[in-house]
Amino acid sequence: MRETDPGPATGALTDRLAEVFDLVGPLYRRAQRKVEQDAPLEGLSVGVRAVLNMLREHGPMTVPQMGRAQALSRQFVQRMTNDAAGLGLVEFVPNPAHKRSSLIRLTDEGEQAIGAVIERERRVLRQIGGDLTEAEIDACLRVLSRLLHLLDDIDMD
Repeated sequence: MRETDPGPATGALTDRLAEVFDLVGPLYRRAQRKVEQDAPLEGLSVGVRAVLNMLREHGPMTVPQMGRAQALSRQFVQRMTNDAAGLGLVEFVPNPAHKRSSLIRLTDEGEQAIGAVIERERRVLRQIGGDLTEAEIDACLRVLSRLLHLLDDIDMD
């Protein structure tokens, strides 16, 4: 076994990881609900927000690329992309790497809309308080990334 792979988790560690999963579900659903409640401010659904944010972070992408990156079905991403295009927030452009799979990119309006959403979300996150350390957040991100990687083989289509 490699040094970076300590092997299967012990029973106690497995129980603690289960606690993480138990928190992630409600956290995700509450965050999703908050986005839905605030959606009228920008007119964005949770799904359209996800598409816009993906494009903001990674630049132009195809629908299948976005689906894989977000563990969402290609059909769902296509619907959200079509919704975003209908609002003038994204546009379809030719993909030099693939004739049939267009690249999706943000329009200026899309950049402004997702920028406003991100800024509003950051204002909410600033309310968390100052007792969390950078090391604790790093550890949280490491654990969540490992759990996500554990489920990489799940087919989302």
